Amino acid sequence: MKKLYPLKFKPIFKEKIWGGTKIKTKLNKDFSPLSNCGETWELSAVQGNISEVANGPLAGQLLDSLLEQRPEEILGKRVAKQFGTEFPLLIKFLDAHEDLSVQVHPNDELAKARHNGFGKTEMWYILQADEGASLIAGFNRPLDKESYKSYFEEGKLSEILNRVEAEAGDVFYIPAGRIHTIGKGILLAEIQQTSDLTYRIYDFDRVDSDGNKRELHTEEAIDALDYTYIDDYKTQYTVVKDQRSKLVESPYFMTNKFEISTDHSLDYTQLDSFAVFIFTKGSGEIRYEDGVETYSLGDVVLVPASLGDVQIMPSEQSAFLEVYMP
Repeated sequence: MKKLYPLKFKPIFKEKIWGGTKIKTKLNKDFSPLSNCGETWELSAVQGNISEVANGPLAGQLLDSLLEQRPEEILGKRVAKQFGTEFPLLIKFLDAHEDLSVQVHPNDELAKARHNGFGKTEMWYILQADEGASLIAGFNRPLDKESYKSYFEEGKLSEILNRVEAEAGDVFYIPAGRIHTIGKGILLAEIQQTSDLTYRIYDFDRVDSDGNKRELHTEEAIDALDYTYIDDYKTQYTVVKDQRSKLVESPYFMTNKFEISTDHSLDYTQLDSFAVFIFTKGSGEIRYEDGVETYSLGDVVLVPASLGDVQIMPSEQSAFLEVYMP
């Protein structure tokens, strides 16, 4: 059986009514023949959208097939015990040329009852934002189900949404149940549970090329929404150069940020989990016991748990997100 190594995958490009061209112009990913690209699924085990290995001896193999054959080697014994042969995360890049719909995702309990699937908790890391770009995260005042319904039925939804200006480096944690939308002019990396469940609440009355409006899920959303109000929906963090800087610690994933200019060793032996690297700046090499893989801006790399430790060796100032299972 072929040895495992840091795995890259072929992007799965998604044309969207709100998509743009930054996936190509900012991240150097060619999505032709599509006219735009709203999302690129970089690491996915969602049925119908299974990632295919792009590098090395395992090129052409599908992620679900690899997991069926070698779950503990890839996921780690601890993670495989919890998820079996299911990959628990979905990694994307999103380019919002226009506002996405106002939406919410169900939690695990509701998703299991309604769809026999996982809920969708996610986080956003803003890669680039046009001047004045903003997004919606949460409500701007305390609400309950009845007061929300009153605003919605009176056409005043926008009055209760918390809009925040966004710029590169901002982080937003979006637990299942939090109302949200990505605003026009924002390019971001998204880390989420393996789920494609979305309840669309409002879509700005847009129509597709055939003149049809997209389906709304008004009633489903009412029970999925978390009406809790908090003061600040943006994640506050501090980056220390050449050290691990914590961004998000959740029951579903852990995410840290590294800004490095020198070689850096990362040991996952005790963690007993795979790791995912999302490179947001720079280029260089990932060294492991049996070889080396290169990286550059926009690369997403899966480090199988069985590798234990790897070294990141930048050829220029680099930055990346590190994701693993708690």
